Amino acid sequence: MAHSKIKLFGAARCHKTQYYQQFLDDQNLDYSFLDVELNDDYAEELRNLYENRKLNFPTITIGKKKLRNPSDKELLKWLKKLELV
Repeated sequence: MAHSKIKLFGAARCHKTQYYQQFLDDQNLDYSFLDVELNDDYAEELRNLYENRKLNFPTITIGKKKLRNPSDKELLKWLKKLELV
């Protein structure tokens, strides 16, 4: 999988994950989709982002910034701040 600044942790069956995939696709952004239900390594990476070690998905990371279920406005703000859009 290509290395990307943007990672989307989620599950293919999750409608919110699908929403963010479409959102990122619509912005023509390069991102990595990490399905935490199909890959234990991705699940562990997501658990390590949270003190409670829960699979809080969807979670989007942009570099070191972590966003859990961000609004479109919040997500766009960080994409612009980090000069990705």
